[in-house]
Amino acid sequence: MRLRTRHRRVLLSTMLTAVLGTTAVTAQNAGTSSGYPVPKNGFTAQEQRGHGLYRRYCIGCHGPQGDGNGENAPYVDPKPRDFTTATFKCRSTPTGRLPLDSDLYETISRGIHASGMPSWSPLSPEDRADLVAYVKTFSPRFREEQPATPVPIPSEQPSSAESVMRGGKLFESMNCWSCHGKDGRGNGPSALTLTDSKGYPIKPYDLTSGTRFKCGESDRELFRDLITGLDGTPMSSFADALKPDQIWDLVHFIGKLRVGAKNHRTD
Repeated sequence: MRLRTRHRRVLLSTMLTAVLGTTAVTAQNAGTSSGYPVPKNGFTAQEQRGHGLYRRYCIGCHGPQGDGNGENAPYVDPKPRDFTTATFKCRSTPTGRLPLDSDLYETISRGIHASGMPSWSPLSPEDRADLVAYVKTFSPRFREEQPATPVPIPSEQPSSAESVMRGGKLFESMNCWSCHGKDGRGNGPSALTLTDSKGYPIKPYDLTSGTRFKCGESDRELFRDLITGLDGTPMSSFADALKPDQIWDLVHFIGKLRVGAKNHRTD
């Protein structure tokens, strides 16, 4: 009798485990938000899910207050983003304005090249959207300011030797070389003196370092970065300094730096 009772308990436990396991797998495959929701007054359901995900994946660098002072921060270069200021490098909006939700989503998905911010594309789209919702809770600006209109990006001019030459002259006349160096390797005379908006040393980007930039890899994304600037860094916007066709010339010149450096390394 005892044996039969024990057998029933084992069978029931096995069936329950199978049902729960199937439910968990189904939920994951359906793309539902994971993480560990932590209730907090004032959070929407999406922000609460994002809170759990943030505690699981982001708190080590960005800190519990979202100010970039996580326990890993002293060992990260460049320093983790301070979400409380709502100042973001990668945006489609004008300099000084808030990013769109899609900008934050793309940053989380893509990561930021040459930094400690990896791509979180393995997370489901729902999880990444939940993280965006929670990150926005760190700054009152997202409640007080209206979203800005993305900057327009005109059609790209065809690249040519003449365009690259004009871009090279702009690279010199606009003093891009003083930070990025004559050959674009981030070794200009001002490189060692640069700091970000919080006073931390920051290195100019090595324009020859492969196919990616901080916020993407396409010509359109580079054009966008030149016209929006990378807020929080010494890289300012060229929107008022250059015409669109001049910015395309600069994009083509920088593209030539990348190709030339690659060919040089493989010779």
